[in-house]
Amino acid sequence: MGQNLQSRDTCGRLRPVDLARAHGLSTQAVRNYEDAGILPPAARTPAGYRAYTPLHASALRAFLALLPGHGHPTATAILRAVHEGDPDEAFRLVDESHALLLEDRRTLRAVESALRDLSDLGPNPASGHDGSPGDTFIGPLARRLGIRPATLRAWERAGLVRPRRDPRTGYRVYAEADVRDARLAHQLRRGGYPLERIAPLLDRVRAAGGLEPLEGALGDWRARLSARARAMLAGAAELDAYLRERG
Repeated sequence: MGQNLQSRDTCGRLRPVDLARAHGLSTQAVRNYEDAGILPPAARTPAGYRAYTPLHASALRAFLALLPGHGHPTATAILRAVHEGDPDEAFRLVDESHALLLEDRRTLRAVESALRDLSDLGPNPASGHDGSPGDTFIGPLARRLGIRPATLRAWERAGLVRPRRDPRTGYRVYAEADVRDARLAHQLRRGGYPLERIAPLLDRVRAAGGLEPLEGALGDWRARLSARARAMLAGAAELDAYLRERG
């Protein structure tokens, strides 16, 4: 983004259009940012026009730098807290974003570890009953995983596994994909992850069509986390510069 603010007047005042052009925004966006508390209140000229200053430009730079790492709601809340005279709240919001990023990294590592464990365990053998190769029932699957059938039923209620029902007997029948999901859920549960956090991860596996496509998705996920971390560093630098300029 350009930072050409040469059009300030002799008093150092900037028009909304000056801020807008320098940061690739519309003048209405600049006004909206002031109304939202992202920018400190601007003085008014005798004619009633907004008169911004280089300090407003610094606030806008800080906000735009915070956006990629923290998202719009949090970046807005951070600048609003600063302008309301509550820097501790701004720091808390920054810390919270970093904590969420760390938790995302831990989740990613747990999924990668679970995938490695599944690979080490090898393919699921056929159960030997009348269903399709690889199909099994709740009892044999529970024994293989070292858990109780009641646990598998609880996982089903939570959406972790989705076995079909045999139309003749009503028994649960776990296809190969269901067994895969149960094994992955088991590894994540052993890692201490709650059911409500495992279900979305299994949805990723299903959407990817299995574990192999998910491995590529995990690489993309890792890259996005790294980009987010880098963006947070850049945002912190601009926020610190703005706070120093405010004094």
